[in-house]
Parts: sequence; structure tokens; C-alpha cells
Amino acid sequence: MQKTITTLALAALVLSCKGEPKTEDVVDELSEMAAEDTGEWQYLFDGTSLEGWRGYNAETMPPGWVIVDSVLTFKTELGLEQDYEGGKDILYAAEEFDNFELYLEWKLPEGGNSGIFYHVKEGYDGPPVVAPEYQLIDDENYARIHDLTEYNLSLGYTENPGELKPLQQTGADYAMHPPDPGKTLHPVGEWNSSKIVFTPERVEHWLNGEMILSFVPWDEAWEEKKNSDKWKNSPAYGTFKKGYIALQDHASPIWFRNIKIRKL
Repeated sequence: MQKTITTLALAALVLSCKGEPKTEDVVDELSEMAAEDTGEWQYLFDGTSLEGWRGYNAETMPPGWVIVDSVLTFKTELGLEQDYEGGKDILYAAEEFDNFELYLEWKLPEGGNSGIFYHVKEGYDGPPVVAPEYQLIDDENYARIHDLTEYNLSLGYTENPGELKPLQQTGADYAMHPPDPGKTLHPVGEWNSSKIVFTPERVEHWLNGEMILSFVPWDEAWEEKKNSDKWKNSPAYGTFKKGYIALQDHASPIWFRNIKIRKL
């Protein structure tokens, strides 16, 4: 009841301001305030529009990212056909988020690879060097199709360097925290659901309705992990407390749907 009264009061305030705003402006403003009041879900992609989305460090969407059958799709062939310079990672640029619960559904092809980034800031080579990543990858087939030996050796993995390591598997906080090895990952070509819950006290990664890892951001253990592995030469990595949500192009097809977020 209190929230209803508050919303009505805000409506009266907006309508009484000097000059008469357009009806749609009032509705939009009230919807935004109500969402903040109740922690309601806000769609970043609802299957009908790419409004708010653009390329990282760009003003438009990179080629290859299209809507097909209400699904946000990356078509590698379409991207390669066009003369384009620059990365093809994309971000929702209409708003930055600090504490949130992000939910989306996704699927990959055999050997596919992608990721979900948060607290993204622009002006860097790409999201991976500045923003934490929820890893999306074909755990079963990726190492069979792609040679990881040189890459893993560069990270100091001398034992079985050709295999996909736990810190690189689906659901990992990439190169920082591994997922539960007993997680439920649906086969390639089938839909999975992922959720990221971020607060300064605790971060959670969920996969198909199960929490698969959690950690405390920016504590002593986090700093030690950051400075001991892949990110030791990336000083900005994970340091921002607010930023964009981004999705990764990793040279393979990828499908996303039902991308929504609520503020915490």
C-alpha cells in the first residue's frame, strides 16, 4: 500500500511541474520509479528490438548481430561478409548497473564460446581486460576442436595444457573462480539459463536453476587471485563498481533470449 501511495504522489508531482510533459514521458518516468521501488525486472532484450544496444567502443551494432525468430543471434558468416574493423562484442548502453540480478537464456553450437560481462567500461581493448566474465563455452567439445596448448602454457598450465581448465568452463568467473564440477549443463544446441547476482557482499553464478559458485568481490582473497594469474597485467580488471552489461563475440554462433535485470 505504501508503494502505491508513493507512486501516486510522484505522479501528482510530475504532473504539477512547470509545463505539461507529454503523456508518454510521464508514463516512462513513473514506470522507471516504480521499478526502482519494487525491484521489478527490466528487459534489456525482449525479442523485438535492439534499442539500447551497440558495439563496444562503437556507436552502432557490429555486423552479424541480428534478431532471428525473437532471438538475439550472432551469425559469423554475416559478420565476415561485411567490411568492418573493430571488435564485435556488444553492450547494453542505455544504462549502467551496480548491484543487480541478471537473468538470460542462451545456447551454443559445438565448439562454441562466448561470455557475459558486467561493470563494463569503455576505452579499453575490449571487455575482458576490464570486466568480470561469466563464461559460456562448449565444455565437452571445445578442447577437441580448438588447440588450447599454447594459450594454457602462457598462463602457466604445464600439466595437460591442451585441456579446458575449470577456470575456463561454463559458469566460471573466468580465470578467477571455477564452477561446481557437478553443475547441470545442457548439451550444445539446447537452451541453458544463467543468472548473475551481484552485491558488494557476495557474487553468485547460477546455471539452470542451481548456484554453481559464489565469492566476495574486492576482498583480500579476490585481490590475490587477480594478481596471481591472467589479470596480473590488467590493472583495471574488476575494479569498477558500476558499468554496462555486455555480451561476447568469440568467432562462433551464439543465441540469447529473455535478457532481463533487476536492481538490488
